[in-house]
Amino acid sequence: MSNIDVTHNPSQEYLREMEVFFWPIWTKEISTFPWTYDCNETCYFLEGDVVVTPDGGAPVTMGTGDLVTFPVGMSCTWEIRSAVKKHYSFD
Repeated sequence: MSNIDVTHNPSQEYLREMEVFFWPIWTKEISTFPWTYDCNETCYFLEGDVVVTPDGGAPVTMGTGDLVTFPVGMSCTWEIRSAVKKHYSFD
């Protein structure tokens, strides 16, 4: 099973090359919910503090300033500890 890939504070140049700032934005209030990825998702957190726990795996903390990739097929639980605002892209 693939892992969640977190890059803390990627360079603005790298984010521009990926065209992150043209991706749609998703927001969500403090909450906890299950999720399964039916494709890869890459996202860049503008705001938030989140713990994502893959089913059967260790919790991964992420939030403001992080570039994160979630693998296709992963089922997990999202725990949003402060409201999220993120750019996202599915592939």
